[in-house]
Amino acid sequence: MKTTTTLLATTAMTLAGTSAFADAHMADSMTIVSWGGAYSASQQGAYHDPYMANTGITIINDESSSEAVAKLRAMNEAGNVTWDLVDVEAADAIRLCDEGLALEIDHDEMLAAGADGSTASDDFGDSIISDCFIPQIVFSTTVGYRTDMVGDTPPTEICAIFDTDTYPGKRALAKKPLANVEWALLCDGVAKADIYEVLATEEGQAQAFAKLDTIKDDVIWWSAGAETPQLLADGEVVMGSTFNGRLFSAIAEQDQPIGMLWDAQMLDYDGWIVPAGLSDDRLARVMDYLTFATDTQRLADQAKYISYGPARASSAPLVGDHGELGIPMAEHMPTDPANSKNVFVTQYEFWADYRDDLDAKFQAWLAQ
Repeated sequence: MKTTTTLLATTAMTLAGTSAFADAHMADSMTIVSWGGAYSASQQGAYHDPYMANTGITIINDESSSEAVAKLRAMNEAGNVTWDLVDVEAADAIRLCDEGLALEIDHDEMLAAGADGSTASDDFGDSIISDCFIPQIVFSTTVGYRTDMVGDTPPTEICAIFDTDTYPGKRALAKKPLANVEWALLCDGVAKADIYEVLATEEGQAQAFAKLDTIKDDVIWWSAGAETPQLLADGEVVMGSTFNGRLFSAIAEQDQPIGMLWDAQMLDYDGWIVPAGLSDDRLARVMDYLTFATDTQRLADQAKYISYGPARASSAPLVGDHGELGIPMAEHMPTDPANSKNVFVTQYEFWADYRDDLDAKFQAWLAQ
């Protein structure tokens, strides 16, 4: 990895002294992989459109982030990496880095310093959870519910997901174990501090699946974060999990009759990885884009479009109003004090180690 890191640092230092405009040594297009929906739209407005306007290049959007690990493994095996930059959750960044499928990054040499004068590594702080990870946002997986389908006592606690007597109707849950198994154990009496210790055992995993069994027939399983807001809008589910920014979009921008449950929200980081195996011209373009797209102002700009907290400390004071609605965005962030009274911080190291095994067990359980 040292050779790769040295090459990238040299590339970054070269780019720092040249213009990004029409550089003959940079590719003239990029394929950027993300999550689609309101989230990709926020990236388009904050990063992609301004960068394309400045450089004249083409950015092609791919919405395959939910399959990033499997697809990058296959591309690497085939020796044909067609993606230039990939948006992933923290645990997946660790896995891709450990497997040599993502490049290590010298954050201070290759990314812009903070607007407050801090180095990039100090500015990003604890969100740099891997040498390959370029943080972008703090987000949460949480639950939305139809305000007109929950009676006079709307849910206030996460365990409402499992309470089909008080809140009858279908639920929407992610077609993956992350968040589902933590909530299952929490609602089966396991203390929050003990969740991952229990989940690391065969008995704990069985306990989580047994709890999920109690609502299995009432669940619509989703693969893309945009599905739950649509299911809620259509009245097909009474409640469902998704990313907090997707719920914000449905509530604030689309004026849907949806409420958001912040209790036991699963806080996590999301950011970029650079795939291994890029040609020099593609790598140069990616690093030029990243220097621009992850600076203080650009990360603050994303919050104009979606309610995710910027990963840079220097960006937080610049978070202002929604770009179209004019409403203050800070109070809609998962990190706002009013929303974070009972958070559940996802242990990405656990998921980096156990994800493949639990994914396989989860899919086998679904098929039963």
